[in-house]
Parts: sequence; structure tokens; C-alpha cells
Amino acid sequence: MSNERHRDLPAAVAEETVAEIVSRTFTSIPRSDQRRWGEMYMRGLLSVEGKKTMRALAAGAGGGVEQSLYQFITKSPWHTAPVRRELARLLQRTAPRAWVVQPLVIEKVGRHSVGVERQWVSQIGKFVNCQRAMGVWLTSDRASCPVDWRLALPDSWAGEPGLRRRASIPEDVGSCPPEQCAIDAVARMAEEWQLPGRPVVMDLRESDAIRVCSELLRRRTPFVVRVDPAVLRRGSGDLLRALSRRCLPVEWYDHTAEALRATSVGTTPVRLPVPQVQGGDGADRADLVLLGAWTHPNRRTPGEYWLSNLTRTRVGTLYRTAALARKAERDMAEIADPLGLRDFEGRSFRGWHHHMTMVSLAQAATVLSTPAAEPAPPAALRLPPVAARRPAGHRTLGASAA
Repeated sequence: MSNERHRDLPAAVAEETVAEIVSRTFTSIPRSDQRRWGEMYMRGLLSVEGKKTMRALAAGAGGGVEQSLYQFITKSPWHTAPVRRELARLLQRTAPRAWVVQPLVIEKVGRHSVGVERQWVSQIGKFVNCQRAMGVWLTSDRASCPVDWRLALPDSWAGEPGLRRRASIPEDVGSCPPEQCAIDAVARMAEEWQLPGRPVVMDLRESDAIRVCSELLRRRTPFVVRVDPAVLRRGSGDLLRALSRRCLPVEWYDHTAEALRATSVGTTPVRLPVPQVQGGDGADRADLVLLGAWTHPNRRTPGEYWLSNLTRTRVGTLYRTAALARKAERDMAEIADPLGLRDFEGRSFRGWHHHMTMVSLAQAATVLSTPAAEPAPPAALRLPPVAARRPAGHRTLGASAA
């Protein structure tokens, strides 16, 4: 074990940071040997180049290590939730400004890995054999890191006893569409982990945006979500004119291009037809704000539409919060993927969650090793009450639009 403890880490990762993460997040893992295997696995993710197979992670650490790592990831009964909760608390020092929901598609060759099904994936533009998951990332302009993961279990797995038994799926885990997985993860972070609240940033262009917003409103969760223009339905011409009248230039940092940009962003108040969100007071509308961003200078219509229940927040702050989705997307491609985000070869539900937790810890080691001398991120968005009073001039989204 001593050789593995001193395996060289990448120059960008500090030994003291790895030691702190291990001491803070592994406290809920009861056995010392399990904690040792966990540290070895995390160090392997950080130091091994290429695909993160068990053999590659165990290379050079002595006989029997590969089997022990396999046992720790796929069989050991340690729980991921306490580890992820402590990781989220540790990452508060990065001053996260948003909880960014990031979808993940993991293509697979066979059909034996838990949750695998042939399904249409719009990001790829074809049907693929894959697992689908949602991650929630604590994100600021300086750093982002996933802290919770949910596997979107298809009906074909949830309702088949043989498949459930083979993958050791817990009895209380059922079929879960990706959007609901994200809502459940966000709810746990807010209610059980009691993290400082931040706006949820999520792309709902291919989802039932009305239903998801309704659920977030019911849970009193602040959000800034991207929607398809089709969700506006009738009255879209009026909405476009209203957005154009209240249009301002907004400066924001584009993490995809690493450049400061200026975009014209318009806003208008709207109402969402969801009777259940305000309980028994008889109200049948929720007050929201619609943002339209003219991301393509030569187009007459906005290239992006965002909905938010933060109706008292300045348009610049809202759009810069929405833009943090690009930070999480970039870090997933440049940090998490090279750390083995899609490399788990096991088939069990427990093993998948164990591996994803270790990848999150490895990414945190990279994030928290970043020198503090970098420019400080903007102050976190102060959250006003999400059930604001109804101002005049609202337009209604959905079937009842004017």
C-alpha cells in the first residue's frame, strides 16, 4: 500500500488536497481497509493515463490489488450519499453560484450494464445503446465539480425482476426519467444535505418544461432553465415584442470560448399555468420571468430562451447564472471525461454509483488544487422569495396564452 500512497500525482494536483479530501469524505466508510482502497482508486483515476480499467488502476501496486479494488467498487456495502454530502460541503469554499444539472450519455457495446437500453439521443442524433444519467454540479466562474449522480433507469429494467436481481438494483429504486432524476437529486441536496441554496440551471428544451418547472416551484427551488420556443405556444409574437422592448446588453464570460462576450438580452414577466404550485389559496398561475438572448447578431429572434422564478433579480445576473452551464459542460469534457467518467466496466447499480463518486472526488482534487490567486468569482446570487407577488403586465405561457 505504501507504494500506492506515494504514486506520483499530476503536477496540477496537490498531495495535501488529496489527503484532505480522503480524511473529510471517507469518514462514513467504516473499515480502514476500505478507506485505503478508496484512496488507491482515486489516486489511480488521477494518475493513470487513458482508459481507467481495474487493471490499469492497480498496475504497479502489488499482487491481489486488482481484485481488492474490484471488490471495493462493485461489492463493498459502503454508502455513497454521505461521501457525496461531505464532498459538497468541502466544495463550498469554491463559492458556487449555481447547481448546474448536466446530462450524461454513456455508450455501451453490450446489454448487461445496469440501465443500458437502445434509445434516441438527440446530442448524438441517432439511436444508441447507452446508459443515461444526470449529474448536479456545484459551479462558479472559477470551478465546477459534480457532487451527486442519478442513473435514469428505463422501464425495461425497473419492471423486470431478472434484470433487477442481476444488477442488484435496490428495492426502493424504480424507473426514473432523466428530468425527475435531476429534481430528486436537487431536492436531496437542499433538504437532506442542507447546502446553501443556489439557483438550479438546467436545459429543458427536450423535456416537459412546464411539468419540471411546476415541480421545482412546488419545492420552492430557485431556477434558471432553458426552454424551447415551442413552450411559448400562442402569444409568442407578443412575447417577442415585449422582449425586444426591454432589451439590454449583458456582458458575460463564455467558458466554451474563454472569452468575454456581450449579448442583447430582453426580459418580460410571464405566468405559468400550474394550479398546484401555490397550495390551497386558489391561485392558478406562477409568476416567472422570460429571458430572450440574441446570441446570433443577424437573427431577428432570440437564439436562447430561459425561464426563471427569480423575478426580482437583475437580467445581467440571471443571464450570467444561466451561462454557467457552459462551465460545467466544458469541465465535464476536459476534466471529468479524462478522469474516467464513462470508463466503468462493471454491471451493478452499486458499482456504477461507487465509480461515479470516486470520479467526483478525483475532479474535486483537481479543482481544489487550483491556486487561490486566481480572480475571485462574483458573489453568489442572493435568493429572493420565489413566491413573489404578481406584478401587472404578465403574459401566460402554455395552452391558455393570450
